[in-house]
Amino acid sequence: MHSSRAMAVRTVLPLNILLTGAPGVGKTTQGRERASRSGLKHINVGDSAGGEQLYDGYDEEYDCPILNELRVVNELGNQMSEGGVLVDDHSCDFFSERLFHTVFVLKTGNSVLYQRLETRGYNEKKLKDNVQCEIFQILYEEALASYEEEIVQQLPSNKLGDLEDNIDQILKWIEEWIKDHSS
Repeated sequence: MHSSRAMAVRTVLPLNILLTGAPGVGKTTQGRERASRSGLKHINVGDSAGGEQLYDGYDEEYDCPILNELRVVNELGNQMSEGGVLVDDHSCDFFSERLFHTVFVLKTGNSVLYQRLETRGYNEKKLKDNVQCEIFQILYEEALASYEEEIVQQLPSNKLGDLEDNIDQILKWIEEWIKDHSS
């Protein structure tokens, strides 16, 4: 079932997909799996930024590097110009609306997210701020404010079964997009 979808996608790859959500919701895990099944190139912004020196320093309070969003956009813009890219990042408002055909926002329950971030060793402030961000759906609201509402979709990411369901849903979306744009 998945192989036929992957073959269909590989024939037409002008689309770009953004996968966003709070840290710990499963963006990179789902992004890698979706990309491998669809033939899209997967770009994790955090991984790309580390390799390309796209940071402007370090935030001691949150114990993380500070991303230079302009450099990221310039770097990824070239890679995305031909299409066929699935980008994952916890932020989405600095990307141009024209770069993406759809935006998927992953959502995780508060207790699940808290456990995931605690396991990662997040400091107390970073942990609480990220869980609050999820409670108030800040990243979903950011996506709705940054992109046309009809291209923003929210998907659950609480358990392993959600991973498979989300992958199937996105692959179906890709198939429909290809049908609509191949004539």
